[in-house]
This record gives sequence, C-alpha cells and structure tokens, in this order.
Amino acid sequence: MMSCTSGHHEKRQIHWNGNWAHACDFSDNDLSNAQIRGEDCEPRCESTPGCTHFTWTTYLNGTCWMKQGSIIKDNAYPTNDQSMVCGVIRDSKPTPGVSGRTTRYWDCCKPSCSWAGKVRGRDTYVKSCRSNGYDVFDHPNAASGCNSDGEAFTCNNQQPWAVNDGLAYGFAAAHIPGLSEQDTCCTCYKLDFTSDPLRGKTMIVQITNSGSDVGAHQFDLQIPGGGVGIFNGCQPQWNAPDNGWGERYGGVRSRDECYALPEQIRNGCFFRFDWFRGADNPTMTYSQVDCPQELKSITDCHR
Repeated sequence: MMSCTSGHHEKRQIHWNGNWAHACDFSDNDLSNAQIRGEDCEPRCESTPGCTHFTWTTYLNGTCWMKQGSIIKDNAYPTNDQSMVCGVIRDSKPTPGVSGRTTRYWDCCKPSCSWAGKVRGRDTYVKSCRSNGYDVFDHPNAASGCNSDGEAFTCNNQQPWAVNDGLAYGFAAAHIPGLSEQDTCCTCYKLDFTSDPLRGKTMIVQITNSGSDVGAHQFDLQIPGGGVGIFNGCQPQWNAPDNGWGERYGGVRSRDECYALPEQIRNGCFFRFDWFRGADNPTMTYSQVDCPQELKSITDCHR
C-alpha cells in the first residue's frame, strides 16, 4: 500500500521541525512498512538499510512507511491530515561525486514538465510556447507540436548560456534513480564536468523533461542543433529537415553549421562550440542545488 493520499493537495507551507513535519507526505518509493508509534518511525528508518525518508500515518493504529531514494525536504507535499508526519533522515541530495553522463538534444517538442500535475502538490509547470517560440501559453493543456494536431513547442529562451568562463546555465531532461518525474520536474542540478575539454567547468540545469530514452544518471542537455532524437518537432515549427539539423542523434558537427538554424535559437547552438568547447557527451558528477532565479524566471516553474 502506498502512503500517499489522492486528490488535490492544498498549496500551503510545510512547517519543518528540523527534519520532520506534520501534515505532509512523500510520494511512492516505498521500501517497507511497520506498525509502530509515530515517535519510533524516524529511528526505525535510520536502522533500516536503504531508508532515506519516511511518512507515518494512523493506518492500522499507526504505520511507518519507510521510503528509499535521493530526497530533499522540498520534495514533500502538504496534506490536510494533521496526524500525518513525514521526515528525512538527512536532506539527502545526491552527494557530490555521484557520477553521471551527459548527452544533448533539441527536439522543439513541448517539454514533459509542461503538463499539469508534473510537480506534485504544486500548481506550477514549465512554460511552453506557440510556434514562434515567444508567445507563451497561459495554460498547460495545449497539445505538443510533436503530435500532428499539436501547437505547443519548446520556448526559444529555454536554451543554454554562459554566465562566465567556468559557469553556464541551461535546461535538461534527466533520469535520477529512485526519483519519479513528479519528484524531478523543475528541480535544479549542478553538473561538475570530469572529462576534457570541460574538466573543471560547471553547469547548473533545471530539469524540464524526462525522455523515454534517457538512462539512469543521464542528463540530456537541451542544446539547439544537438539532434532531434526520437521526435522532430522542429520540422513543423521551423521547417527543419526530416532528421533535424545535422545528424538525428548528435546534431550539427561544426559552429558554421549553426547558421542553418533559425536566428531565434542560433546562440544556443553557438554555445556548444564556444563555452561547451564542442565536447561530445562529457561525463560529470551531479548534485541537487537550489534553482537560480534566472532559470525559474524563464520556465516560471518552481518547487
């Protein structure tokens, strides 16, 4: 049995007492459960291998739902049941040093985090745009431009840029083991590159997409001209070639080829050969961070 409740969750502030709070819950990722008192739930989780967070409810006179996977308190959502307790053993953002890999894409499709309900317990979503890439939809229900009758696409400003020579901001699709899409949509991660030519550089990205072909610990960076992959929404939006610009997987191979892209998204393509130094799927380590306001203001999505 899952401990999460169904229905609409009131949007309100969770008041934390250290690492636990009343009237809150964490979704899914159940590890095991035990019929014990509320005050015994946290120590039981601490002594259970793999348990990183928990929820206690009055079910069966008191049940501790022990959960697993990377988590932070911001992933909790409020409930109307004051008897419920949720907590974390520690604010367990992935520890710096968790190895991952990056790929790249730009398929022009409406991001998966642009649909309603993708950020659990929050009335927020990633903005999508009409075919000009500028006019923003004021609702999350527009069909993706990757469907035959769709009209919603990735907004032009959801492309990467350099903050300085060592730091860049951007957006990505990602798969983080133990976390669902509702846990990761609109969260931000710091990627510290570990392979040449980017070794020593850092990129902070907001997760705006999931991607059915994105593997564990993979961040698929949203870079114009990076390859359309499975879906080519750039053809209906920008009249791109059948396989997108360049190769379907991998995209353009030189800075000069960026000039084939529409001017509105061309700078994001240049980014790959300037700040990103033409790196081909560099490795990195990742850790969760608070989202910079610059990223949140572009997507208008926040946790």
